Order: sequence, then structure tokens, then C-alpha cells
Amino acid sequence: MKLWIFVVRRLLLVIPVVIGVMTITFILLWALPPQQEFVVINGSPRGGLTMPCADNASQTCNIPAYQKFLDQYRANPPYQWAKYVYNSLTLNLGNTDKNSQASISYGLAGQSIAVTTVLSWYLPYTLELAAFSLLIILLVSIPLGNLSAVNRNRPVDQAARIVSFSGIAIPGFLLATLLLYGVVDASGGLTKVCNGNSFAYLNWVGSWPDPHCFAGGALPSWIGPNQQTYPTGFPTVDALYNGSFYFAAESVKRMVLPALIIAYGSIGVLLRFVRSSMLEVMNQDFIRTARAKGVSERVVIARHAGRNSLTVTITILGLTFAGFIGGFAVIETVFQLHGIGLLLTRSIIQPFDYGLIFGTTLVFTYIVVAANLIVDVLYSFLDPRVRLG
Repeated sequence: MKLWIFVVRRLLLVIPVVIGVMTITFILLWALPPQQEFVVINGSPRGGLTMPCADNASQTCNIPAYQKFLDQYRANPPYQWAKYVYNSLTLNLGNTDKNSQASISYGLAGQSIAVTTVLSWYLPYTLELAAFSLLIILLVSIPLGNLSAVNRNRPVDQAARIVSFSGIAIPGFLLATLLLYGVVDASGGLTKVCNGNSFAYLNWVGSWPDPHCFAGGALPSWIGPNQQTYPTGFPTVDALYNGSFYFAAESVKRMVLPALIIAYGSIGVLLRFVRSSMLEVMNQDFIRTARAKGVSERVVIARHAGRNSLTVTITILGLTFAGFIGGFAVIETVFQLHGIGLLLTRSIIQPFDYGLIFGTTLVFTYIVVAANLIVDVLYSFLDPRVRLG
């Protein structure tokens, strides 16, 4: 089978997967009970608190948009399901709820903005973090796994096992919290005085420096009011494009801690498979033949054993990618990095924003499906035998 035919077949198999996710989210949406109505109290929507209207009868309560959202999809479910799937596939995800907690948190209260627009602001942050994490995983797990296999039962192998088991055993959110407290303690606490103002500050957390602590008192014009950047949307790329090496370094620095946490658990999983795959290949007949012909051990490991062990590694890498993408909501929340994981977390705080909830869910689905499709293509390229299945 030709490679392009294999790719087309995989693309066709992606469609039912995506529709299946949409169906599950639709069923969950349809089954939701009526939610409480909320009102903003104690000041402006940006800095105010929210509480159920029933607990604050003196306030004027507006019917939130999500009630209309629910009523719309509860009427004639089969037709609404088809409409929902069509809108999802065409990325027509509606608008944000101007009364939701997510809108309040991002300073968008009172505004109804297209969900796709909001996702386009924060998706590049998540993609940069994912790419940075994946780079760390590849640079550590593959060399360390191969080194562990070549030095089986030696101190290097034992150390690699400790890294592997600890990465699997320690939850990411716990490791992130401990690391964050360690950085806070090492930096002298969260409180810092800048320009005569004392405020909570940690220069390894968040997407950008606080304007109060930045020379000039304001962020550059290419960083928008909602943390979006121009012209590409990718913060590090835009910083370099605008000639700001300081902000490029800041962007990378603020991804270091979350990327290390995300990568550590995935390294623990991938390292074990790299080691097992390498050990299996090292015992194959063609490896013994290469050694018998006088090929140097370095060439045997790098050219013959290394490439043939990558097939299993790439397959597991696709599953690993899906796994660590699922943890972005927690890690981005801990480190306050403005990606769609943090956006999802703020969307599920009452008052909910269902447009953002299902929009971020679909985006995560598309990312995972695309990653697995790329893995399938790479696997068929490395081992053409899989195209026969």
C-alpha cells in the first residue's frame, strides 16, 4: 500500500473519533440539571465576587446565557445533535457568556466574544508549552533509555529506573506544588516591592512580568490587553519578531517549570519502553551479524539498533502526548500560564461558560487526534509493513 493511501485511510478513521467526542459532550450537556443564577456583587465585574441570586435577593439578577444555551439543545435532541456536530466541525462555537466567571477573570465581563477568537488568543501558549515539553521528553528519555539498555543492571541503569518509577508514581499536581513552593522559598517569598508598590509577584509564574515591576510600567504594544500577542499569536515567536529578546527569554523562562513537570511524568513512561525496545533489538540476529562483521559498537547502537527500536517508541510517544495534554488544565492553573488549560479551569467555575468548556474540549480532542495521526504516519514510514494491515 502506498503511503498516501495509508494517510487517507487514517484521516477517514479520525472522523468517527471526533464525532464520538462531540456526541459524548452533547449527552453530558443535555443531561445537565438547571443551574443557579448568579449575580456580581461587591464592586465592578472585574474585581467583584459572584454568589447565587437566591442568597442575595436585593440584587437584580439577569438570566445567564447558559440557560438559553441549555434550553436550545434540549429541544428536539436529534436535530440539535446534528446541528451541534455541524457547528463543531465548522468551528462555529458561538460566543462566550458575558456573565461567566471566565469572562470576569479575563476582564471580559459584559462582553460577548466569539469562542474561536478567545481560543485563538490562548491556544498558542498551550502549543508552545506542549512543544517545549515534548522537546525535553525526547532529549531525555530516548538517550537515557538507550544508555540504560546498553548498560543493563549497571549504576546508570539503576538510576534510570529510579527516574522512571518516580516519574510514574508522583502526581504532576503534587510535584508542581512542591516545586512552586521551593521556588517561592528560594526567591524570598511572593511579596516584592517595585516602583514603590508592594504586591504578590513571582518571576517564574504567569505568562508575562507584572506591569508594575517592568521598567516603563506597561507591557509592549504587541502584547494585547488579554495577553494575546501579535502578529502570530505565539508569544516567544512574537517577542523575537518584535526584537524583544528580554520578553523572549521571559516567555521561555516561564515555561521551564511547567514543562519540566509535564515532561517528568512522561519521561518515566517513555524511558521504560525505550529501554525494553532497545534490549529486544539488541538481541536480534542482524545485530549479532553486524558485530561479527567487525562493525564498531557505536555504529551498531546508533545506526542499527537505535533506528529499529524507534518504532515502538514513536507509538508510545503518541499515547504519552495524549496523556500529558490532559494534564495541562492542572499545570497551567498551578503556574498561571495563560493557555487553554487555564481557560478551561476558569470556565468550569460557576457561573459556567459552556461555550468555552466545549470549545476547549474540542480543541484538546483535535490536538490529540492530530498527534496520533502524525505518529501513525511516522510509524508507517519507519516500518512499511504496517501499511499491509
